Amino acid sequence: MVEASIVSVHDTVPVWRSGTAADALRDTIDLARVAEELGYRRYWVAEHHSTPALATSAPAVLAGQILAATSTIRVGSGAVLLPNHSPLAVAEQFGVLGSLYPGRVDLGIGRATGGSPEAAGRLGDSRPRDFGAQLDELTGYFRRDRSGARVRAVPEPAVAPEFWLVGSSPSSAAFAGACGLPYVYAHTIVPGFAPVALAAYRKAFRPSVHLDSPYGAVAAVVLLADSDERAHSFADAFVLGQIRMRTGDPDTLLPTEQDAREHSFTPQEELFRRERIDPQFVGSPSSVTARLAALLRESGAQEFFALSQIPDHGARIRSYELLAKAAVSF
Repeated sequence: MVEASIVSVHDTVPVWRSGTAADALRDTIDLARVAEELGYRRYWVAEHHSTPALATSAPAVLAGQILAATSTIRVGSGAVLLPNHSPLAVAEQFGVLGSLYPGRVDLGIGRATGGSPEAAGRLGDSRPRDFGAQLDELTGYFRRDRSGARVRAVPEPAVAPEFWLVGSSPSSAAFAGACGLPYVYAHTIVPGFAPVALAAYRKAFRPSVHLDSPYGAVAAVVLLADSDERAHSFADAFVLGQIRMRTGDPDTLLPTEQDAREHSFTPQEELFRRERIDPQFVGSPSSVTARLAALLRESGAQEFFALSQIPDHGARIRSYELLAKAAVSF
């Protein structure tokens, strides 16, 4: 177990062709138990819609299942995409979780929609809404004194969820800082700008009821194995899945490692593979640990979230085991 670990898990619940969405969800719960045993600090699940390859349409529901299956690790969303939802509905969902599991619930919030405009339009009010106003309403439901309020989000937990903002730009980082909230920069989506984004976050930070001083984190793709060759084999499946989701059948599930071995990457696909994988952390621990430590040092991040999409569940667990060991040297 890694004491005082600064590493956490980010999970999109990938659905591989070798299994079903139910398998992927059960694997997530199993992985959360393992992450807790390994000393990971948090386990967050993403939000995606109308995407069969990612079984994360309902982060509050899934977080509840993970909380029930664990006992110490913090659990939450990375992120609830607030434009899709009524702030009151989100407050009620996380009020239930916070009441049942006080002091263990995180509410990471994002500004995207996590799906097509058509899907987003069916999730709630499709009219444009001001994100800042939505955020103020959501956090307001958890203020200590809500007596006399015309609308209250019940149940009202004794310990409010820990609010975070998740983004992939310096502007989102500055917004989080101005709100006085902890912030996660998504290197997974836009690599290379974590130092700039987290510097903007710290510069804009204003103390708040949520946080006295800035607290920044970075999330990246981490695919570890006992050899570089095996890790890059996992990466091929990950990248091929990205390609097929973008250019092929939107109903496809993610390819297996064998599918990737049998696929001949075109020159254009090879370029995408290099752009997608080279900035991330793929290989054996000896190949990537120094780079991971450098990312944390250069960005000033105080915590690290690892996203590991690996077709084989046992190999995915092994990746997180290797990262937990490597984290001792961060």
